[in-house]
Amino acid sequence: MAMFGNSSSNDKEATKSKSSSSSSSSGGSHSLNSLVQGTVVDGSVNSKNDFRVDGTIKGKLFCDAKVIIGPTGLVEGEIRCKNAMIEGKFEGILNVSEVLNIRESAKVSGDVTYNKLIVQSGALVSGNLNLVGEKRVNSNDQKAMNPSASKVGQPSKV
Repeated sequence: MAMFGNSSSNDKEATKSKSSSSSSSSGGSHSLNSLVQGTVVDGSVNSKNDFRVDGTIKGKLFCDAKVIIGPTGLVEGEIRCKNAMIEGKFEGILNVSEVLNIRESAKVSGDVTYNKLIVQSGALVSGNLNLVGEKRVNSNDQKAMNPSASKVGQPSKV
């Protein structure tokens, strides 16, 4: 019995030293969380590291780093993150504080806020696109400024 007691206390010490060293160096490391295809999360997810979605999230995803929605990924709800790359489907509220990259296979609909936007040819985007800090323009204001403006909310292929 003493052997198990000593071993577990040694394991605890080893774990402590590993976690303290990894947390001090975690500022430069690139950890990635991954939700694989076939997995569904219904609720809220919080992450300090990059998060890749190849499955489905119905709810909220708050990430202090980059969110990647893979080609088979689907998020219905709200995302708040630093950077995002979307290859799959997103529906809801998307708030990206830095760069939003919408790839050619993406289908994005909802209320999207970004600082920098990259949209590749072939992507489908519908809803409101808002630059961080800019006053939101509703569809009536857009028509007044540009009578030939297309309807907001209609999918457009870029």
